Amino acid sequence: MTSKNTAQLKAAVATLSWGASFVATKIALRECAPLTIIWIRFLLGLPVLFLLAAFSEREHLRKEGFSLGCLRSALPERREWLPLTVLGFLGVPFHHLLQSTGLRTAQAATSAWIVSTIPVFIAILGRLFLKERFGKRGVLGLLLAATGVLTVVTRGHPERLLLLQDLGLGDILVLLSAVNWAVFSVASRKLLGSSGPGKSTFWVMALGWLQTSLLFVFSDHVRELVALSGAVWMSLLFLGIFCTGLAYAFWYDALRTLPASKVGVFMYLNPLSATVVAAVFLGEVLTGATLTGVAAIFLGVWCVNSR
Repeated sequence: MTSKNTAQLKAAVATLSWGASFVATKIALRECAPLTIIWIRFLLGLPVLFLLAAFSEREHLRKEGFSLGCLRSALPERREWLPLTVLGFLGVPFHHLLQSTGLRTAQAATSAWIVSTIPVFIAILGRLFLKERFGKRGVLGLLLAATGVLTVVTRGHPERLLLLQDLGLGDILVLLSAVNWAVFSVASRKLLGSSGPGKSTFWVMALGWLQTSLLFVFSDHVRELVALSGAVWMSLLFLGIFCTGLAYAFWYDALRTLPASKVGVFMYLNPLSATVVAAVFLGEVLTGATLTGVAAIFLGVWCVNSR
């Protein structure tokens, strides 16, 4: 498997995990505030990110051995602290507070479609700031995948999008989270030019979690930790280990190898994953229109990422 194929697989796994995170977050919101979910999620995900970062640096440690110099190299350079801190804020407390808070009130028929606009924002920002090419075939694939998402979300009834005329606060917050994630992904792509993905991912998430901790410690939500049920803890473990630790590491690895626009299109798998997981765990029915939309999504992603 080539490095390009590996990057595509990692991007797909990351976005499929994030799609499932919608269901896990919905379960956790029954007993937790959004801030509590974010704090626990990244607390559980950071050890996974640390181990992955250490594993990615194994060759360097094997050659140089453990020394004070190696410890210094594990820290970001002085010029990297500010952009890493800003990315940490955008990728952790800001993004997830917007999304988790929005999920409390956003209508299911519109929120998944709003989230699926992320590839469009990434493609536009990638063209403006990274000078990435996005040819006719890429545009075709983007539109095809968007049509597939529309079919999945509306169950074959596009007239449901008329609900967008009644956007509430939850829908607006979800839309802002989509724009923010596009900014985060494109900014991360630029940062990866000077720092490895494993190291960057860990420090971005660690700094983001520290900022979240400042909000959490001085909130009234700390007491929620002693009353959580087993189902909620299982959801939080899934969010922390898979949707944070592994998914973020895979996303950064993909951004290192592929243009941001080609990675961003995998976000179309997000509502697909959410639909399948909801069918398994919440008993929602998969219709023929949904399966048709799934096929269109996969075909669109292939068009964008094939030569």
